[in-house]
Amino acid sequence: MQYWFVTDPGCVRTANQDACTVEQLDKNTLLCVVCDGMGGAKSGNVASTLAMEVFIQEVKRTWKPDMDPDLQDRMLQGAVKLANFTVYDQSRQFEEFSGMGTTLVAVLVQNHFATFANVGDSRAYKIDSSGIQQVTVDHSLVQMMVERGELTPEMARLYPGKNYITRAVGTDTLTECDVFHRRMEKGSFLLLCSDGLSNLLDDQELLFEVAHGVDKKQCCQSLLDIAKSRGAPDNVTCVLIGL
Repeated sequence: MQYWFVTDPGCVRTANQDACTVEQLDKNTLLCVVCDGMGGAKSGNVASTLAMEVFIQEVKRTWKPDMDPDLQDRMLQGAVKLANFTVYDQSRQFEEFSGMGTTLVAVLVQNHFATFANVGDSRAYKIDSSGIQQVTVDHSLVQMMVERGELTPEMARLYPGKNYITRAVGTDTLTECDVFHRRMEKGSFLLLCSDGLSNLLDDQELLFEVAHGVDKKQCCQSLLDIAKSRGAPDNVTCVLIGL
C-alpha cells in the first residue's frame, strides 16, 4: 500500500482547523484519520487535533493483527467514543474551548479489506475500475433533506445550509459513529477528505484526477490546486491510499 496526503488553510482562512494523519500499523495495515474542527480558529484546531490523536492512540493500543471484522468495528467505535469524551471534557473545563467539536472520518485498511468510521460530513470514497463510490454518508442537514426527498443531490450542493452538520465529535456527552466495509482490489484507491474539498469538486472530478493522474504523488496536490483555483473558502484536506 502507498499513501499521500495534503492539508492546507485554503484561500480565505488564516488558521487550519483540519487535522490528518496516516499510521502504518504493520506492513499490511494502514490507519488513516481526517478531522475537520469547528468552534473558532483556536478551539477548532484543538478539537480536530485532540480527536485525531486520541483516536489514533486508542486504536494503536487495542489493535491486534488477527482481529475479526466485528472486533475491528467495536475497536473503531470505542476509539471514537473516547475521542468524543476527551474533546467534550476539554470543552467543559476551559471556557475558551466551549462548544468546540470536530468531524472524524477514518479507515483501517488491512490487506484487501477496509473498515471505515464516520461522524459528521468529512467523507471517504472508493475509486476503482468501475468508477467512484462515496462510502460514507454525511451527517448533515442537507443529507437529511435529500433522504426525505426534499432536495436532489444536485440541489444539495448549492443549498445555503449545506455546512450544518447533525452529528459531531465532542459537542455532546455521547456521539454515534457509522461503520462501513469495503473489499479492496489491487489497483483501487481510497480518498478521504474534509468538506473543503468535496464542496468544490464533484465526484466525477475527483475520479478523473485520481484515475487519470499519471503521478499519484502529485494527485493530492492537484486536488488542492483545483480547490484553491475555485476560491477554497474553507480548509482543504485529502488523503489518498492506493493498493
